[in-house]
Amino acid sequence: MSAQTPKGAAARLSAPDIAARKGGEPLVCLTAYDAPTARLADPFCDVLLVGDSVGMVVHGLSSTVPVTLDMMILHGQAVMRGSQRAMVVIDMPFGSYESGPETAYANAARVMKETLAQAVKVESGPAIADTIRYLTQRGIPVMGHVGLRPQAVNMLGGFKARGRDDADAQAIIAEAEATAAAGAFAIVIEGVREPLAREISARIAPPTIGIGASGACDGQILVTPDMLGLFDWTPKFVRRYGDLRHAMTAAFAAYAEDVKARRFPGAEETYGARIAPRASPAGEGEN
Repeated sequence: MSAQTPKGAAARLSAPDIAARKGGEPLVCLTAYDAPTARLADPFCDVLLVGDSVGMVVHGLSSTVPVTLDMMILHGQAVMRGSQRAMVVIDMPFGSYESGPETAYANAARVMKETLAQAVKVESGPAIADTIRYLTQRGIPVMGHVGLRPQAVNMLGGFKARGRDDADAQAIIAEAEATAAAGAFAIVIEGVREPLAREISARIAPPTIGIGASGACDGQILVTPDMLGLFDWTPKFVRRYGDLRHAMTAAFAAYAEDVKARRFPGAEETYGARIAPRASPAGEGEN
């Protein structure tokens, strides 16, 4: 039993566990970036993805491109501390794996060592299959990602749905098949039409995890702050399961009003006044 698995806790799900779910009970996946969120989501999720979306939804960046390896490791460590059961997968950020298999391995090995996560995720562009194969042959489980690839936003011309024409659809199918053949244990499909997601899911052996790719996939993932309603706008494919934005705004407003009106802290939030020690009578204690 490792230090990450408290006595009596269930063992974490692994890459073979996730791979075995192909065609079975749908995989439940969410993003997580901190220990408290991971702790709450863990009992319900098969996979917690420490996504490079952290750059946008936590750090306020305009895209995932500026996210660094150090940022991913920091958030990965927090998610590992907050979870016990779900498989934790960490995104390899832009620039950390594209230059070649050796560089990718060095960076992925660092992520695995410093976080103790169970896998990494890479965006499966046309030249990445050899890198995925290199990593998996050396003991690093890899999740792929096809369709809309946020790290390629500058090449793709923005966050647009993919596979709208036959040539683009065939290119995405080819990327998915190459990713599967290279040894990925699961593949995220993002931002594609339902028929394309269904075709990819039928063609490849690893389970597919959809985000904006319909219910044809073997599982689903959402960006947690989106599904909790933390932002004014969310993509079309997001269903809001909470309204935390308005709940948090109301809580902040009520707190500010109470502080200004001196209603907080009240007696129940205040420690009792310290009682001064009784002075000794004159001469007491003298010989």
